[in-house]
Amino acid sequence: MKGVILAGGLGTRLFPLTKITNKHLLPVYDRPMIYYPIQALVNAGVRDIMIVTGGRKSGDFLSLLGNGSEFGLKHLNYTYQEGEGGIAEALGLASHWASGDKVCVVLGDNIIQYNIAKAVRDFERQDKGAKILLKEVHDPERFGVAELEGERVVKIVEKPKAPKSNKAVIGVYMYDARVFEIIKTLKPSERGELEITDVNNWYIRDGSMTFETLQGWWTDAGTFESLHRASCLVAEGGANLMDDPRPAPERGPK
Repeated sequence: MKGVILAGGLGTRLFPLTKITNKHLLPVYDRPMIYYPIQALVNAGVRDIMIVTGGRKSGDFLSLLGNGSEFGLKHLNYTYQEGEGGIAEALGLASHWASGDKVCVVLGDNIIQYNIAKAVRDFERQDKGAKILLKEVHDPERFGVAELEGERVVKIVEKPKAPKSNKAVIGVYMYDARVFEIIKTLKPSERGELEITDVNNWYIRDGSMTFETLQGWWTDAGTFESLHRASCLVAEGGANLMDDPRPAPERGPK
């Protein structure tokens, strides 16, 4: 399996900090934000990684990370997203590099307490389809929200005004090689972006979406409030450094 970290965008919610740097280079406690998704993939056994960057100071990723030797990697791959075409468009830039392999996609501002090794192993054994991770949150209207019927996800609604559950889809997605053909069929949303929620709903309609409910804490770091919260959580107990002591069962079709 290959890993893709999406670290583009302009980070306008963090102005003026992001007027001079990419959001994913900002500090979260004692490390740059981008370190956390890289470590999450490495700890899950994913060693072939591409970073999709964009916006301001994108060249600073190379200056900071080099070939990834600090993480025990032999090399890192980079590509550039022009503009803000959405998460799905950014993922599509990795199509040629992925070369038919399954991919584990991590949003560059997502930070989790426990590693995702079990979920990655489960998906590697999954014949086809996709896997998402869900987390109960107090403000689901900020996220893509999963609507469940028993053990199945039946729909994901992006930033609903009246959420039907508090199960947010966190920024870790796993897909088979079909994902890149699916992305080619997408139409821009009202925001003018190719939405990853549309990709996930395709797999739900296909009957090949599985999910697990994340244990431990999780946060994004895309606003001043969540950036501060992320730093406090990491300071209190680290991130991506330990196995989940209560692994959640796999849900959905195999």
